[in-house]
Amino acid sequence: MPFSGRLPAHSNLRQLLEPDVFLWATGIEDTFITLPNKTTGRTLDEYELTGHYDRWREDISLMASLGVRCARYGIPWYRIQPAPDKWDWSWPDQTLELMIQKGIEPIVDLVHYGVPEWLPNGLLDKDFPKRMAEYGARVAERYKGRIQWYTPLNEPRVNAWYAGMLGWWPPHRRGWKGFSQILLSIAQAVCLTHRALKEVDPEIVCVHVDPADYYFTHDPSLRQEVEMRQEVVFLALDLIMGRVGRDHPLWDWLAKLGHKPKEFEFFIANAVKPDIIGINCYPLFGQKEVAKSGTRVITRNRYATGDLLHDLSKTYWERYRTPLMITETASVGKKRAEWMKQSVEAVQKLRTCGVPVVGYTWWPMFSLVGWSYQRGSKPKEDYFVHLGLWDLDSKLNRIEAAVAKDYRKLIELGVSAVGELKMDQTRGR
Repeated sequence: MPFSGRLPAHSNLRQLLEPDVFLWATGIEDTFITLPNKTTGRTLDEYELTGHYDRWREDISLMASLGVRCARYGIPWYRIQPAPDKWDWSWPDQTLELMIQKGIEPIVDLVHYGVPEWLPNGLLDKDFPKRMAEYGARVAERYKGRIQWYTPLNEPRVNAWYAGMLGWWPPHRRGWKGFSQILLSIAQAVCLTHRALKEVDPEIVCVHVDPADYYFTHDPSLRQEVEMRQEVVFLALDLIMGRVGRDHPLWDWLAKLGHKPKEFEFFIANAVKPDIIGINCYPLFGQKEVAKSGTRVITRNRYATGDLLHDLSKTYWERYRTPLMITETASVGKKRAEWMKQSVEAVQKLRTCGVPVVGYTWWPMFSLVGWSYQRGSKPKEDYFVHLGLWDLDSKLNRIEAAVAKDYRKLIELGVSAVGELKMDQTRGR
């Protein structure tokens, strides 16, 4: 059955910079690591683990009950393209159509985490960048005129960390060399996919989603390490936007990892500028203390206040001069309500100062299964992380959390909850 739906409400990007416009959103955790772990045999398909494949109608109805006008929503590449020459649109056709029928504009995650197994070397496969661009183009062609918001690949740096630094995910590289190799491969894929989407439909809005972290230390001997790690936070965007040359702070570091100047010529020639930069910021993970443990350098997560979201967002604005959207934020358990208050106040302060934050996303909508599940042996419910507006119980029932009422109220208030955007500092940029 062909996809049918109404045109999205905010396809015109310029509308988002009007002072009385603000987008409240949510989303469903959509990690798709489908290659079984060699030790445990477990996979990490969040839609399967949380029952979304069976409960998608219920979940989208819950999403609509919030009153959101848009939502980040991942589609499983491995299901849509189960083989290089085979396509199956049954899943996205039905889910995306229901979202649009309920008045929710999808911001489609083409790749969140995980690629099809027919790419034998995963994110380092030589065909990965062009295959991802082809996939993106096919999705855009199918939904042209109906869906116009896309994230090519969620959180390049986190992908590279788990697949290239820690070796938890395919292709199981370890260390900074593996990390940098995968990050460059991902950045190439994002450039090509961004271009492919725009070729299909120039009105498409590309949202680059980045994990925003702040590194600090109390050890003066680790100052250079902190500076390096902080620059790595911005490396994916710098690559994608063609900003990595011999004057880049990480040029020598990349050279020591074996990267040649010719590798960066691709990014100069194929640079793209995202329409919106999405900021993912969690108080549990976003503030990292760098320290020593014996001879090793380690990081410890330090719980943050709303100042973290404010300061990191301002840094992104000053560095890239591109409209921002809070594309993921949440806290855990009883801390959720206070974090919602602090993070929304941070957005209000940013807009008052002229930083164009155009939307806010509480992510995820309901509990997720922690990634350590894939490498663990305990029952699934022991890995639930209750960050959402609904909690999951052992039978995967969706149980509304108290914070959902707070979020509905914010959505009802609309732009008045964050204040009109002061345009004097943003016009003409």
